Formats: sequence, structure tokens, C-alpha cells
Amino acid sequence: MFKVKVIGAGSIGNHLANASRAMGWDVAICDIDAAALERTRNDIYPGRYGVWDENIQLFLSSEAPKGGFDLIFVGTPPDSHMDLAIAAIDESPKAILIEKPLSGPGLERAQEFVEKAAAAGIKSFVGYDHVVGSASQRVGELIDRNVTGRLETLDVEIREHWGGIFEAHPWLDGPKDTYLGYWKCGGGSCGEHSHGINLWQHFARLAGAGRIVEVSSVMDYVQDSEVDYDRLCLMNVKTENGLVGRIVQDVVTKPPRKWARLQGKSGHIDWYCNRNPGEDAVCWTDGTVAEQDEIFAKIRPDDFILELKHIEAVLNGDLADSGIAVERGMDTMLVIAAAYESAATGKTVRIDYSKGYIPEALKTT
Repeated sequence: MFKVKVIGAGSIGNHLANASRAMGWDVAICDIDAAALERTRNDIYPGRYGVWDENIQLFLSSEAPKGGFDLIFVGTPPDSHMDLAIAAIDESPKAILIEKPLSGPGLERAQEFVEKAAAAGIKSFVGYDHVVGSASQRVGELIDRNVTGRLETLDVEIREHWGGIFEAHPWLDGPKDTYLGYWKCGGGSCGEHSHGINLWQHFARLAGAGRIVEVSSVMDYVQDSEVDYDRLCLMNVKTENGLVGRIVQDVVTKPPRKWARLQGKSGHIDWYCNRNPGEDAVCWTDGTVAEQDEIFAKIRPDDFILELKHIEAVLNGDLADSGIAVERGMDTMLVIAAAYESAATGKTVRIDYSKGYIPEALKTT
């Protein structure tokens, strides 16, 4: 049984705490704000899961125990992630899970964290939980079967009005009250909905297409005296092995559309998140059979439980390659940073992974 510290008592912190308890693990939640801890106890957790779990310990960050935890989860705003994750290394956990995106697009301290965690022998992960969901696992199986034939293009859309985020955070009046309203802090569509970038990278990697090395983007910004964020991010990308595709992320689409298409020479695979309430789906054909429609029933807590089961399998040595390893999330951060640079310059941006997770890895062409 693992002992878990959750840093941050917001929406993600509650999800991770509940998933940990579903795994039978000991949980402590800490936050810098006493009011956030009270919301967790009295509103968020019982409102979502039916009743407060008295086995969960709550601490102000200044009073939280240090050391003795197997897992530390960082569920705070993105621009605080690296500082907290680097500090967590000193507690010597077995693993650290950081919510997405890993940082702001400036990549502050990103390389430092990767190096220090590796030197300490600490496994680290990023919360792009879509790639470990049942539907994505099925896509991986179909890729292994080569049902599409040679992959010709890949499209991913994560298009969702962010009203649902604010419904889950009723103490916020809108994007101005949080990092979401500021792209430099990791908000906006490119950062907050970067599941799209990460999924594209994940499926391309499984298909043997390599990493994204070219990014060309256009963004639609909302900028006034209160906020500065991209509400729409359109990207064309190319991998080191020549695969070309498209990624669309926005915070305006109602109802949401979370979809991916792997188009091959002979067949295709479609991935859907929440195609209908309570279900993900995968539709596919190899070109010789009618399109197959496969349903994967789920509720929201399942996303986080599967994520923690995945981490447990890695730590137990049952799984060698992790789709949510921190290096995968850092690759996503480089694409996020490249997308903002491309939108600002109107030029294609190339990524040089040999330079590490630093701004100097990006070059306009």
C-alpha cells in the first residue's frame, strides 16, 4: 500500500485523492490556502463522491509532513509545477506525478527537474491520462496490428468550452481569477487542452513516425486589461520521419469534440473521448471489413484510477514503457512552446531535442 501526498486541494487534487483511496492508499492533501482545504472537506469531495473520506488527512502546506511518502502528486497551477516538483525530489519518493501542462511555455526549470529526478532515481510522470485510458490502449493494439496500413496522416482535436472547468470551480468567476486566463502561466487552449498535442505525439510514436520536429501555428487571442489567452490554437506539424498532420485545441466548442483520426493507406482508426455520456469509443476498419464500433464505458473517476494503476504497474516493474513518463510530457511542452513562437513570428518552428527542454531547443525557419 502506497502513502501519497497530494499538493493542491483544487479539482485535480480531489480527483487524485479519490483515485488513491480507490486503490486503498493512504492520502494526505496539502494546500497553501485553508479555505481550499475546507472546500475539499465540505464541498468538492462529498459533492463528487457522495461523502467525505475521514481517512484523508488535510494539512496547510507550511505544516505538512515531509518525507515518508511513496508518491507525491503536484496538482497546482502550471507555473508552480517545476518549483514544487523539484522540492519534492528532496523528500525521496518513489515517484512524482505532475498535472499537465508541466510548466508555462517558458519552460522554466524544466530541464533542471528532469536531470535532478533522474539523478535521484525517482520515476516521474505527467497527468496526460487520456493516453493510458482503455480507448487509447485499444488504438495501440490496432496500430500493432497495422489495420491502417502505412499511416498517411494524423489529426487530433480537443475542442471543449471551458465552462465545465468553472462549474467544477464555482469559487472562480472566470479565467481572470486563475492561470487559465494567462497563456504565459500555462493557461489558454494550447496549454490547458494540450491533451491534443500529447495524444498526437503518443499515436505517432506508437506508429513509428517519430517525434514532432516542425510546428506551424495560428492562434486566436483574447487580450484585454484582465486576461491574455488563446481561445483557439491551430497547428500543422511534421515528425522526424515525415508524417504530417493537424492538431486543433480550443476553449469555445459546445458540445465538446475530442477526436482523433489515424488515416492509413488501407484503413483508418477513430478515437473518441466522451462520444456519448459515460463512454469513449474506437471505430476502425482495415479496408476489408465494415467499420467496427467499440465502446468503452467509464465515469470520470475511472480516468484517474487507470492513471494510478498505470503508475503502480511501472513501479512494480510490470510495465517498462510509460506513455505518461515525464519525458513524454516534456516533449509536449516543447511543442507548446514552439506553437506560441510560431504564432508570434508567423514562421515554422523547428525543435532540436538534443538541446534538452529549454527555449534554445526552438529555432524559427
